[in-house]
Amino acid sequence: MRLHSLILAFVAVTTAGCASQGNTFNQTVITEPKTSLVRGHSIFIATPKNGWYENVEYQGSGRMAASNIRAAFARFSDHVVVSDQCQDLACLKRTNTGARNAYFVVPEILHWESRDKNWTMRPDVIEVKISVFDHEHSKSAASAILSSKNKNSLLGGDRPQDTLQDPVNRYVSSLY
Repeated sequence: MRLHSLILAFVAVTTAGCASQGNTFNQTVITEPKTSLVRGHSIFIATPKNGWYENVEYQGSGRMAASNIRAAFARFSDHVVVSDQCQDLACLKRTNTGARNAYFVVPEILHWESRDKNWTMRPDVIEVKISVFDHEHSKSAASAILSSKNKNSLLGGDRPQDTLQDPVNRYVSSLY
């Protein structure tokens, strides 16, 4: 009976913790878009360098961030391309010189902190800067910093790239 009560108490505490700690995110606009992006224009996305926290590099985090961004833009264009070779605007311009009616997207991982062990009770944290450039005018069309923390619980939670999905979808939708 005592073991049964202990198990019930543990489940109640961890479940309450999960319910009260959802993912949180912030959006800081750096460059306010002057006009909406045009649906259907091609989107070329650079792959950012992998994220780091302290002395740990998170292998594949750059590709994961680019993939999340690609999925968000795919709702508004049939031609969305992620370049594994490019990490900056100059490279995107060089490799897509013939592109018309296009936008270049340059993400940068500012913070990537993944907690492999949920017992630490510390959340995963991600912060990504997304800059969008109009190809025809070679000007910044919009930019923002998106940051997200996932819920921290003993029962597990989202990975950093999963917490990025909602803020990226919201931000990209706001551009159209």
